Amino acid sequence: MTVPTTGEPLVRVRGISKHYGAGETRVDALRQVDLEVRPGEVVALLGPSGSGKTTLLNVIGCILEPSAGWLQLDGEVVYDGRWLRPDLRRLRLEKVGFIFQFHNLLPFLNSSDNVAVVLDLAGYDKVQSRRRAIELLEYLDVAHRQDAYPANLSGGEAQRVAIARALANRPRIILADEPTAALDSHRAGMVMDLLRKVAAEQQAAILAVTHDEKIFDRFDQLFHLRDGRLVTEV
Repeated sequence: MTVPTTGEPLVRVRGISKHYGAGETRVDALRQVDLEVRPGEVVALLGPSGSGKTTLLNVIGCILEPSAGWLQLDGEVVYDGRWLRPDLRRLRLEKVGFIFQFHNLLPFLNSSDNVAVVLDLAGYDKVQSRRRAIELLEYLDVAHRQDAYPANLSGGEAQRVAIARALANRPRIILADEPTAALDSHRAGMVMDLLRKVAAEQQAAILAVTHDEKIFDRFDQLFHLRDGRLVTEV
């Protein structure tokens, strides 16, 4: 594993904590987490179930509000004891792409429309959306399936379309939650190679939650969480 060192971090997390409840029933999901991810890096969040991995991913993705701390995305401080942006949906559209364990493609849309729908939400016109969708499907070597519906895609094809959708709004930050868990070793390797290509060519920061040991060698850094704390870096 080699760690790119150029550029200011695209993700900066300082003292992020998240708890639920109070008193004897309080549960600390995250405890004073500090983390940085730079352009071109592909890093993993590892740890047992309940360690806080997905919670941290959701905080960075501005889906879940932390209880305390500071968060900067792509040079913009977005959380400092409170959200500093009134429209978090717009923030996510501007800065973050999401990839999930299951592709979550809309079953009633074909591949190109599944990608274009993100651009439609961002305010692009239909022609621009379609052009960008086809461009991304070509980039990920799945343009020949642009008219296919999710039910007719292989697992690897569906995940490539999902990656294209995550890239649609040109995010600098890509968050992936178990992106290869449903794939065999060959397809998992292909997906990770694609993510590394995206990180290098688009200078994106990619942060993935995973338990998938067969892809550990594809990451630049491995961050370990235990009981909500960042305990080691390898």
